[in-house]
Amino acid sequence: MAKRIVVALGGNALGNTPEEQLNLVRETAKTIVDLSEAGYEVIVGHGNGPQVGMINLAMEFSSTKGGNTPFMPFPECGAMSQGYIGYHLQQAIQQELKARHIDKECASVITQVVVDEKDPGFANPTKPVGSFYTKEEADKIAA
Repeated sequence: MAKRIVVALGGNALGNTPEEQLNLVRETAKTIVDLSEAGYEVIVGHGNGPQVGMINLAMEFSSTKGGNTPFMPFPECGAMSQGYIGYHLQQAIQQELKARHIDKECASVITQVVVDEKDPGFANPTKPVGSFYTKEEADKIAA
C-alpha cells in the first residue's frame, strides 16, 4: 500500500488571477505527479482566501449596480472558489499524468465548513476576506 502524503497549497500561492493560477498549478502538477511516481498516494488541500474574496467582491459589485445578478452569500462564493481552484488543479494534474503516460485518475472535492459563532477568534479577527460592512449593512445581509 502506498504511503499517503498531503500537499497543502495556500490560496496566496495560487496567484491573483485565474490565468496566473492556471500557470502556477501547471507547475505544481509536475511536483504532485513526481510524488505519485515516487510511490505516494497524494492528497492536495488548498486555501482560497484571495479567490473567495475576489468572487465575493465581484458578486457584490454586480448585485448592487442595477444588474440582474442576485446577491450571493459568502458560503456559495466559497464553493465557487473551491470549484474553480479544484478544476484547475484536477485539469493540470490529469494533463501531467497523461503527458507521462501514467494511467491514474484524480478528483476534486468541494468541502463545507461548520463555523462556531462563539469561537473566540471572532473577538480579534486577523484575516479579513471580502468587503467591510457597517453594522447596518451586515444586519441587512444576515436577515
